[in-house]
Amino acid sequence: MPPRRDYQLGLLFVTISAIAWSTAGFFTRLIPLDSFTMLAWRGIFGSLSLLVVIIALNGRGWVKEFTRIGKVEWIYVALTVAGMIMFITSLGHTSVAHGAVIYATIPFLAAFLGWIFLGEIPGRSAVISSLVAISGVLLMVGFGSDGGLLGDLLAFGMTLCMALSIIVMRKNPTMSATPAACIGAVISIFICWPLGTPLDVTGTQILQLALFGMVNSAVGLAFFAWGSRKLPAVESALIGALDTPLAPLWVWLAFNEKPGLNTFVGGGIVFVAVVGHIIVSQRGQPAA
Repeated sequence: MPPRRDYQLGLLFVTISAIAWSTAGFFTRLIPLDSFTMLAWRGIFGSLSLLVVIIALNGRGWVKEFTRIGKVEWIYVALTVAGMIMFITSLGHTSVAHGAVIYATIPFLAAFLGWIFLGEIPGRSAVISSLVAISGVLLMVGFGSDGGLLGDLLAFGMTLCMALSIIVMRKNPTMSATPAACIGAVISIFICWPLGTPLDVTGTQILQLALFGMVNSAVGLAFFAWGSRKLPAVESALIGALDTPLAPLWVWLAFNEKPGLNTFVGGGIVFVAVVGHIIVSQRGQPAA
């Protein structure tokens, strides 16, 4: 595939994953259940959806995809599961605002790790866009004084796991990322099931949880795995920052929870930073 087309697919796939992940707040508002119950069912439907994707892409040879799981894939599984656990735990020890600010550092963290492990020196456009994006996030959520040291450390641990998973997939573009994501989703079931009340759900909630698992888990994980291997680490992280302004947008449209002026302005800054970087980077790509 020509380099430019491959790069454009990477942009498209990572953008789709960011949109899918941004629906977490929408489903959290829609389904009145505790986090562990939702994540247990999200793991069930997410793993089943990923399995369908694997079978559709590989036909009768889908089992071989799981036999290809090796050291690299297990590292990816460990990072995703550890990141999920730290994210859930951090919510009980710090504010959502603090978590969002800490997660907004992922473009810088990914750029540093990409430079160390991959030798990728981030371009000027990516660095400037990352600085603009994080300023928008800071404007949206502010710093506040409602955080806690333990929760902040856990939030940073989750961010580090996410950045490292980007590096792993970028360094190993042929890894079996989708089967690894499927295994990670299954492991999350065993972790979250005993900590929640997954049997106390209604039929309507099961349907809603199925949609949650398919969109937020399967689509998000699959497209991120496919797209991040085609982009420099800092760009995958930067486009992933779209999650922050899009999440309150869906909640506003669906439940009329009107965001404040700082959210509108900050979210707009993040969006402009990402779109601006995509436009600039496209000009710098060789023609197909």
